[in-house]
Amino acid sequence: QVHLVESGGGLVQAGGSLTLSCAASGSLFSINSMGWYRQSPGKQRELVATITSSGSTNYVDSVKGRFTISRDNAKKTVWLQMNSLRPDDTAVYYCYGDLLRRHWGQGTQVTVSS
Repeated sequence: QVHLVESGGGLVQAGGSLTLSCAASGSLFSINSMGWYRQSPGKQRELVATITSSGSTNYVDSVKGRFTISRDNAKKTVWLQMNSLRPDDTAVYYCYGDLLRRHWGQGTQVTVSS
């Protein structure tokens, strides 16, 4: 039983920045992989970024050089630093954490205006 709580979404102008956070609670076990998906109306769910417990990261091509994923293993928290935001980054962002199965955050809305 793991709960993931997200925060940090909001409205930002194109070219601006936001940082999303996702904190896990409810389990004594460490979490292996964590990451972020996003979902926008009319588009399929997209895996944005992942990070392993050792710090290895992967990004979808469209955010490389603009987004940075990081984590604190002791806090069981993952962040997504989003810079140079574009209107097509607008979506609901969902974090996940892998323990015995994949657990999901509640989602946080990111809206980028132009």
